[in-house]
Amino acid sequence: MSTSKQEQTEKSCEAGCHSSGERMSHHSADFKNGLNTRLNRIEGQIRGIKGMIERDTYCDDVLNQLAAVQAALNGVGKMLLEGHMKSCIIERIEAGEHEVIDELLITVNKLMK
Repeated sequence: MSTSKQEQTEKSCEAGCHSSGERMSHHSADFKNGLNTRLNRIEGQIRGIKGMIERDTYCDDVLNQLAAVQAALNGVGKMLLEGHMKSCIIERIEAGEHEVIDELLITVNKLMK
């Protein structure tokens, strides 16, 4: 996988995210693989945290692991948001669908909670 994060993001919705009236993303295989790799890692971290709780690990250590998972999830969210803005949002604005800006603002507010 020699493609950069920038190239993956630019290719993330190549065919358009809002074609035929159906809301879909069209991520490249590299972009999906990158997301899946990150999500698999997060999944492993969650299993580790569950094990820590079962073993009565010191709370501060568990909380630190939870913070690491949250940061990793935020990273996935940033990747998706960047791809969405550089492709789907631009495409819909060019098509005259300016209400997509309000949709994006709602989504960004949810991500920032």
